[in-house]
Amino acid sequence: MAVDPRTPVIIGVGQVTQRPDGVNPPDPESPDATALMAEAIHRALSDAGSLALGRVDALAVVNTLSWRYGDPARLVAERAGLDPRRRVVTPMGGNSPQALVNATATSIASGEIDLAVLTGGETWRTRMRARRANVELHWPRVDGDLIAAAPPEVWGGELTMNSDHETSLGVYMPVQIYPLFESAIRARRGAEGIDPVTHLEQVAAMWARFSKVAASNPHAWSRHAMTPSEVMTPGHSNRMVGAPYTKVMNSNNDVDMAAALIMCSAERASALGVPRERWVFPQAGTDCHEHPLVSERDRLDEVPAVRAGAALALDLAGITIDDVDLIDLYSCFPSAVQLGAEAIGLDPYGTERALTLTGGLSFMGGPWNNYVMHAIATAVELLRADGERALIWANGGYVTKHSFGVYGSRPPTGGFRWDSPQKQVDALPRRRCITGEEAAGGARIESHTVMHDRDGLPERAIATVITDDGERAWALSEVAAVATDLADGDHVGRLVSVDADARLQL
Repeated sequence: MAVDPRTPVIIGVGQVTQRPDGVNPPDPESPDATALMAEAIHRALSDAGSLALGRVDALAVVNTLSWRYGDPARLVAERAGLDPRRRVVTPMGGNSPQALVNATATSIASGEIDLAVLTGGETWRTRMRARRANVELHWPRVDGDLIAAAPPEVWGGELTMNSDHETSLGVYMPVQIYPLFESAIRARRGAEGIDPVTHLEQVAAMWARFSKVAASNPHAWSRHAMTPSEVMTPGHSNRMVGAPYTKVMNSNNDVDMAAALIMCSAERASALGVPRERWVFPQAGTDCHEHPLVSERDRLDEVPAVRAGAALALDLAGITIDDVDLIDLYSCFPSAVQLGAEAIGLDPYGTERALTLTGGLSFMGGPWNNYVMHAIATAVELLRADGERALIWANGGYVTKHSFGVYGSRPPTGGFRWDSPQKQVDALPRRRCITGEEAAGGARIESHTVMHDRDGLPERAIATVITDDGERAWALSEVAAVATDLADGDHVGRLVSVDADARLQL
């Protein structure tokens, strides 16, 4: 089958998992994230056939949290021996790797660029070990004058995802928010006849299946297949974090990992001599976001932007979800998988279809913004082997920012296509969040969680409540009796009172 010369293709992928010595303090010269990214690029070059790339139009780096480099793309280029025409970084967000692929594929299809190297990585584990051991790491930073003279491009825009009110209450961490989504999902399923114990067992079984996938993934950080009981039962090495999530039900960012992709036009791939069987085709992509503030979303047990974004991506590719044989759903927390699966039309609790290719962020590893690049690299490997099509969902924030990609072992008949359903999503209902004296009074719990201390004891209750007028308010308590009460069972619908300072009283 003839391929249009401007068709975007992925010709090389690389993944790196560095496991530092867990006993001795790290060496000040320990490899940093840019070194791991350079290694991932070299592995991607080897995967493509030990290429000499020649001109690189763009080197794009997913934004890092392990270290403030200033311009990580400049450092990665130096370490990898590349001289890119354009240096690119992304905003923050786990959607960034797939958003980068979408932007790169669009640019290749239009003729704006011909070859790009995408990479991302973190060395958070080494950084945290160094901090605990009081070791000063000799990691590089780009001089501010260099950045001012030739700053990197930024592909993508930032999105404000927290209100001043939420920030003032100290409610802005994913480990606090995702359990609230879990509570809302559990309550909805309770109305459908699924009791809280059964729900937790089903969620734990889902997570255990993710761990089983990671156990067979050579790049995974944790390769121990867990049982559902091990997942859901708090213990010495699996403390309760934000009820009902134990430690292994949270994303594991305490990793050193990197990944890289090489993308180019079909014409360039042929000129480089990359065998056709090594090509994988981005077929369609979409980008969108929910209402940015969790406080303003109509419901906490639905993600309409996921529904719209996934449906549009599949439609652009000319397929349905039933035509997809490889699926990787963003899996920072179990609630994300449940919300995403149901929005796309998949059963998160069933065993018929695997919802992860890698094992997910708890077991494969969650290198902050860059997990999805590992998922895409894994999808490429599986599509080369015997897969037909893959669907990747990337998520940033609090199930907020979404990027979707459809990949195939064959070229898309109409070329790569991209679009966004954002106008449709923006028109959806919003709920008003009230504060201060306006929020004081009686209301019913909409969702709740309890954060636990390092010893696994209930510490702080966090809830959203709905007034009789249908408005939402935040309600919190650090009273031990309140936290202990809400830590066990389902309390959605319970009548409580809230004062002007958002203090919750049962």
